[in-house]
Amino acid sequence: MSFLRSAFLWRYLFFYKPSPPDFLSLLSCWAMLRKRGSAILCGAFLFVAWNAIVVLYLWGRPLSGREEREMDGGRGGADLAGDVIHMAEAFEAELEMQRKILLQIQGHRSQWEQPNENGASRGGPTQVVIPILVIACNRVTVKRCLDKLIEYRPSAELYPIIVSQDCGHAETALVIGSYGSQVTHLKQPDLSDIAVRPEHKKFQGYYKISRHYRWALNQVFNSLHIPLLLLWKMIWRWHPDFFEYFRSLHPILKSDPSLWCVSAWNDNGREGYVDPGKADLLYRTDFFPGLGWMMLKELWEELEPKWPGAFWDDWMRQPEQRTDRACIRPEISRTLTFGRKGVSLGQFYDKYLRYIKLNSEFVPFTKLDLAYLKEEKYKEIFEKQVYSAPLVKYEEVQQGQLKGAGPFCLHYSSKDGFKVLAKNLGVMEDLKSGVPRTGYRGVVSFLSRGRRIFLAPPPGWSKYDPTWS
Repeated sequence: MSFLRSAFLWRYLFFYKPSPPDFLSLLSCWAMLRKRGSAILCGAFLFVAWNAIVVLYLWGRPLSGREEREMDGGRGGADLAGDVIHMAEAFEAELEMQRKILLQIQGHRSQWEQPNENGASRGGPTQVVIPILVIACNRVTVKRCLDKLIEYRPSAELYPIIVSQDCGHAETALVIGSYGSQVTHLKQPDLSDIAVRPEHKKFQGYYKISRHYRWALNQVFNSLHIPLLLLWKMIWRWHPDFFEYFRSLHPILKSDPSLWCVSAWNDNGREGYVDPGKADLLYRTDFFPGLGWMMLKELWEELEPKWPGAFWDDWMRQPEQRTDRACIRPEISRTLTFGRKGVSLGQFYDKYLRYIKLNSEFVPFTKLDLAYLKEEKYKEIFEKQVYSAPLVKYEEVQQGQLKGAGPFCLHYSSKDGFKVLAKNLGVMEDLKSGVPRTGYRGVVSFLSRGRRIFLAPPPGWSKYDPTWS
């Protein structure tokens, strides 16, 4: 009887008592099922295999003399029939459990089916699962982030939350653990200091952050086999339509090789610099924005072998990594950062980031036609809009002397020229490998005194100059 008890024990643990590590295994299994095909077939296979084992055990295995004596327990053969009846009842109960499990699997069929060439499953619209990876360390205020994610997400099944914690901070770990099965809690095991050059000792935190990101992304993409991920730093405010935003843009990210991420952040999204009536306006940008962004596993497979020891976000902005690819970003940000506390000590926070405008209008992005964001169409439309706009001078923009509703174009032709114009007009002036924040083909779009301004290089622009940094 030890075989049957072990089988039932395995069945009980697997389906009814998942601990956090078991949950990871289930999530990994689920992801592989989605990758390989129909979960219905897998469920049917498990059903048939399990019941075949039980039937073969009951019908095909003769009992040894020792087992007969154990079953009799000195009572004689009269109780053997009762034991068989008891096993048959257990077998019948198990069949009923398996029937219910198959019904549950069938109920999730539309979510797990693979899409056809048009992006839709045979059973209806594809429901892509978008896991959210929250990066945490030593802030108990992660509770604010998790509370809002859980409150706003339309579905726990479609948006599972994974929290990866570095630092080993006990109080933060307790906060994350208090959510139980609502989140998956990963703990970065290597908390040691990293050997760095003497002049980089003050940057030890940046090295640890880069190590943590590499470990966390490997866990999610390689251990859990998740094909798609929404990466969430310690962001404490966002608009609920960011779930809708990322879901709508997944098909474009997946189908357009000229894109490598989707971000919910606008670096120049301060109040007065964005159009509050254009909550649905989206852009392509050559600058990697971060702060709430979506990536595919294929990108991680490309980046992981050469992942940097520190300053991973600036490394992402180098031409060797970007390889002329763009991200999608909104006119109005869907996220807000915590503030000045952190390894960066609030760089840019007091001057720019604290004034970022958060979207206040729900946009049904999944019902909009976003095909204009594909590279060829977008490039043609954007460049025509920029370079057909009236050319104006800086003094006209600054003094509010523009005639008409706009948009208007303001040219720069050098690094210093860009930095002076950007600083005086109130947009972020720093460049990374020659790319300005929010820039697309060198163009930075923003509002000034209610009019759209394109801060742009002259016509004929061909490439960024990496020395402009």
